[in-house]
Amino acid sequence: MPLYISLMRLTAKGLAELGDSPKRREVSEARVAALGGRSVAFYATLGSYDFVQVFEMPSNEAMQQYVLTARRDGFVEPTILPAFSAAEHGAIVEKVAGR
Repeated sequence: MPLYISLMRLTAKGLAELGDSPKRREVSEARVAALGGRSVAFYATLGSYDFVQVFEMPSNEAMQQYVLTARRDGFVEPTILPAFSAAEHGAIVEKVAGR
């Protein structure tokens, strides 16, 4: 299943309602599961992003549906990065290198 990394920044609304953040993460994981995916990892981080989450989702369409729903809620502003495992990346490199 495709992997996606979400880099998230809290919005003003997310900061104002920070105490509900753990509950919202549970809602997020339920939404992902309803779309056929799963949350692989979740981290609160220091620096430019407040949270990093790794997802497995069945398709780009499912990921887009999740992201639009999350953005509509207004608590975080996500940046989504499609991700490739080391094996997938190796196979791509071999194709590019002509092996």
